[in-house]
Amino acid sequence: EGLKALKNNEDIYRSYEVQEDIPRVRILFYAVYDDKSFKSASGLVGWDLRGNLTVLKTVIHSNVPSPFAAEAYACLDGTKLGILLRSNSVKLMGDSRTVIRKCQETTTDKSAIEYIIRDIQSKKSDFQELIFQYIHRSKNFDAYRLAKNALEKGETTYLRGEELDRHTLASVEIWPRNPD
Repeated sequence: EGLKALKNNEDIYRSYEVQEDIPRVRILFYAVYDDKSFKSASGLVGWDLRGNLTVLKTVIHSNVPSPFAAEAYACLDGTKLGILLRSNSVKLMGDSRTVIRKCQETTTDKSAIEYIIRDIQSKKSDFQELIFQYIHRSKNFDAYRLAKNALEKGETTYLRGEELDRHTLASVEIWPRNPD
């Protein structure tokens, strides 16, 4: 009986170990839109499972037809960031209920952003797990701040590792822990 219990513990440990081997990341996304220039900026903030800030990224888009499209582009940018980070498991979190819902659906989207949603859907095969989750706007302040600053400056950025460490140490505000 003791041997059987030990075997069960080994199986539990192995399944836990396999789960731990999956690099996981949470990416919060936000879009800021300028209706005069038809430009948008995506703000992306990545956290690991321990709640450590791992990446900051901004992307500038031109010829964006609407704020709705800007949110979809921000979600697509988050998906691409997950691929760039080589993460097998990504949780994309944003405050656009409609974009999140459309990404969760398996049916073909027939809206103004159908091509962007289709592009996001086509990237699902790059992950073992890709989760889309709505979060309240108040929990998405960091991604908002990044996007807003990026649109004002017109700059795309990608900070990770030592560059990220220098940026966060130089920042006046200390980055809070993962909101999840």
